[in-house]
Amino acid sequence: MKVWRGPAVWARLAFLAAVLLAAVVIPGRATSQQTPHCLGLRCVSAGSVLWTTPLPGSWIAQSGVLGTVTEPDAAYAADGSGVAVVGSGTAVTGFAATTGKLMWHVTLAGLQPGSVIVSVRAFSGVIAIGVQPPAGQAGRDEVMLAAATGHQIRIYSAAPYGGAVRANAATTVIVGSSAVTAYANATGGVRWQRGLGATGAPWRAAGQYLYATDPVGPRGVAAVRQINLMTGSERIVRAQLGTFAGTLTDVVDSPLLTGPGGTVLLFAGPSGVAAYGLDGKRRWQKDAAVIELTDVADGVVYLAEGARLTGIDAVSGTEVSSVAISVAASLYWISGGVALGLDQNALGEAWGYSLAARRVSWTSVALPWPHFFADMSGLGGSTSGVSHVALLAACALTGTASAAASAPPCRRPELAAVLISSR
Repeated sequence: MKVWRGPAVWARLAFLAAVLLAAVVIPGRATSQQTPHCLGLRCVSAGSVLWTTPLPGSWIAQSGVLGTVTEPDAAYAADGSGVAVVGSGTAVTGFAATTGKLMWHVTLAGLQPGSVIVSVRAFSGVIAIGVQPPAGQAGRDEVMLAAATGHQIRIYSAAPYGGAVRANAATTVIVGSSAVTAYANATGGVRWQRGLGATGAPWRAAGQYLYATDPVGPRGVAAVRQINLMTGSERIVRAQLGTFAGTLTDVVDSPLLTGPGGTVLLFAGPSGVAAYGLDGKRRWQKDAAVIELTDVADGVVYLAEGARLTGIDAVSGTEVSSVAISVAASLYWISGGVALGLDQNALGEAWGYSLAARRVSWTSVALPWPHFFADMSGLGGSTSGVSHVALLAACALTGTASAAASAPPCRRPELAAVLISSR
């Protein structure tokens, strides 16, 4: 998803315990391990728990930022096409997105022994399951499932951090190690293919395009390939002044950004963050800064600059907000200026923090040992660009740990759907 963001937000989300070092900013206020659902008009307010549903498999209640996690393999989730999907090991479960009712449960077929799920992504009518092969083997498999039934459609080969970036019932677009390829799901035949500038080149998906960099030279990146994910047409974007500085970290393509400056390419490196338009012109640069969050809805990028987390207009580079950097340690995702935060451990809850107003704007009921799902590419996880709901794992009842140093088993693991925006 999601490493392409400075010391990397997606890596931070994938390995939460190693990187989220600061304490939670807002103290927990939950007092119960029961998770009441919202009723009637309460279900339109941000912070409402729309539903909870039991999760299959073996889970434990880890302390700290990990929360409710599966053993021995990590769990991944995504929400889309009317389905909330959770996968772990080689098993995938689909729940109705509006009610949490179990729709289907399948075990992936046609995989090598020792393969494990490493991503779940939801598209129009289909679900893409990224699967890592056994140790020592390169690449990954992308298993396509029908969203309504869980029926396995086809398996495609992909890059280790690639996979499906656009898909529907007819076509799947896969990022491979050296090319982007559109396949016909009915036959597996190639509809179009475009080479990437370099094997393993950094890429980002934004809107209907994929952006990938050409090989990095001694002075930076010479060009960026903009590939239309619907047609395969390609446009080469070259820097006006020699090269792009740093590594392609994000692309902001917000509905609020109109006109020739409407898409912004963000590059990050040791010297800071630089923003470029599709004309190759540098829009702005911030030295000694690191990208923490990107708000595509508002066209704002949030940078860690010293002791501050600064909101920057992606096109103009103008500062729009500023808060203490300690806030960033508890934030996982942002849209419309409100970021999602989580309290930890048995008294956990979800909350929304307005970075402009510098205050908590909503708080959920208790979500003990909450866990945020992440995909390092940014295409899947607890949240998505088209949904106003976050999927979180929680543990409603814990057992007794077998040893003092081990986490207790979770006797009642649950998937919770939390309304995070009323837009």
